[in-house]
Amino acid sequence: MHSEPGKIVLAAYGSLAFPLAAAFIALQVFVPTFYAESTGLSLTAIGVVMLIAKLCDTVTDPIVGYLSDATPTSWRRRKLYVVLATPLIILSTWFLFNPPNEVTTGYLLLWTIAIYIAGTLSIVPMNAWGAELSDNYNTRSLIAGTRVAFGLVGSLVALLFAVVLARGNSAELGPTLSGITWLVVGTMIIATVLAAVFVPDNRNTDLPEDTVAAAWKVVSKPTPFRQLLISFFLNAVGNAIPATLFVLFVTHVIDAEGSVGMLLFLYLACSACSVPFWVAMSKRFGKHQTWTAAILLAVAFFLWTPFLDSDSIVLFTIIVIFTGFATGADLVLPSAINADIIEWDALQSGYRRPGLFFALWGTATKLSFALAIGIAFPLLDVFGFSAAGNNDAGAIQGLAVMYGLPCIGFKLTALLLMRGYPITEEKHAEIRLKLQQREASS
Repeated sequence: MHSEPGKIVLAAYGSLAFPLAAAFIALQVFVPTFYAESTGLSLTAIGVVMLIAKLCDTVTDPIVGYLSDATPTSWRRRKLYVVLATPLIILSTWFLFNPPNEVTTGYLLLWTIAIYIAGTLSIVPMNAWGAELSDNYNTRSLIAGTRVAFGLVGSLVALLFAVVLARGNSAELGPTLSGITWLVVGTMIIATVLAAVFVPDNRNTDLPEDTVAAAWKVVSKPTPFRQLLISFFLNAVGNAIPATLFVLFVTHVIDAEGSVGMLLFLYLACSACSVPFWVAMSKRFGKHQTWTAAILLAVAFFLWTPFLDSDSIVLFTIIVIFTGFATGADLVLPSAINADIIEWDALQSGYRRPGLFFALWGTATKLSFALAIGIAFPLLDVFGFSAAGNNDAGAIQGLAVMYGLPCIGFKLTALLLMRGYPITEEKHAEIRLKLQQREASS
């Protein structure tokens, strides 16, 4: 029986998410707006660059997942890739967040691809590592919750930089990105050292000879994993569209440019505070049932966003609070559910390959953000919207509609597809028992 992780192990493991979250929330929320307002690149150009970078990055997830599974256990395979990724993350963050005065689309594309690949090299092994720290259905929610909590704190600290360094002005994002660069550099080094020293990495994997064909079988047939993966992807697209448009929405629809940083901070603070609640609810009602309730909560509040205007700051603040609270479940529960698929797969196929499942998970995550940017920014151009301002009422309404309605559609579709998901806590216990019996008989 695999020993359960203690508090020091959980904290050291979770700390890895802090600098990664700080870097990637800046990439998602601040970088597109900064490049649009400060470099002269068009919204369509930025959207296309981000889409191409994401599509290029999706190729790396299966590769990194396979390598981290196939690397010998004696090499501490998850730990190895996390350590190797650290200098690459630092380098790419520096150049992307601190561009020269003259910037081309090629520069943005190069360093966006670089930071995505570096992030993959750390995130895929890190997620597989977390799944290997425990086989327990509920402990996995705790592990995922710890990782998410550290990540949300990292995001919150990055947003504090926006409040302090940009002084509430979204047009002054240069100092914010420079400050976040130093935050990422310092905490990335510290977290990597802590994880390397304190977190065990000694679980064995068992891979098929033809890994490509085996991976295709996982997603080509109607299985619990495919059901979960598609639902997760659609829900992630639903979350990514308003996240990408948040700064523009607050600035131009709500007309509260000075409140951008504080509203983002409030959103993520509510997400962080909700993590213990969602972990407790999942223990009582089950993971996928609890996730379903959280999706419905988010939809109920996103319904109002297309109707907001410059007089709706109070209502939008309420929406931010409750959608942020619901997002905590999106961040914790699907990943914890995915970890349970490892035993299901081991029972069905005889293989143990967590790197593969979290590689496919990472690919779905990246495609969701790529699709969100690829949808949102070009459509804003179609509506005649300009990030620089001077927009008519139709362009502002187009932004308001784009912020809320696609999110609702994607989330409800995800909810529909998750109906009847079969792996409950009781089913997972049965799977683990059968695996133990198989191991004992062999």
